[in-house]
Amino acid sequence: MKMSILKPSLTGIVLCLSVALQAQQSASDNSTLKKFAFLIGDWVGEGNGQPGQGTGYFSIKPDLDGRILVRKNHTDYPATAQKAAFTHDDLMIIYADKPGELSKAIYTDNEDHTIHYAITFSDDQKTISFTSPVTAGVPTFRLSYTQVDASTLTLKFEIAPPGKPDVFNSYLEGKVHRK
Repeated sequence: MKMSILKPSLTGIVLCLSVALQAQQSASDNSTLKKFAFLIGDWVGEGNGQPGQGTGYFSIKPDLDGRILVRKNHTDYPATAQKAAFTHDDLMIIYADKPGELSKAIYTDNEDHTIHYAITFSDDQKTISFTSPVTAGVPTFRLSYTQVDASTLTLKFEIAPPGKPDVFNSYLEGKVHRK
């Protein structure tokens, strides 16, 4: 009986390394998105469409093989005595400032606003806050989502006036439910 000895080929070694790296990257992606899991999905607002209150929905979904999250938001505001009805649409991309850590976001909307955000989580990991950098002469913005339960979030958008970056005033608050 003749035995053959397998000699590792360069192709085999490259293939094994490639598979190992893909498995490691996949695990890294899962851990990267794990903190954001309570946000991922399709959401609808609880508002009733009364004057000054919009009705809307948004989604937060992984993209680029789980390397970023994309939030798309749509809100319809009814007419009031002071303002015609209008629609607000925005897009936010949550991305990694360094590999494997989603820590920054960029927001843009159909009203010509662009906001850069840094991301923080509460100690219990149930609240995520997106806060803009303090810049002289510019308001500071903070958008927060808090998990109430598996199908409900509260959201709050706050603005601090220029020169008072820690004095946030609530601009918009609401509750959303998973579709």
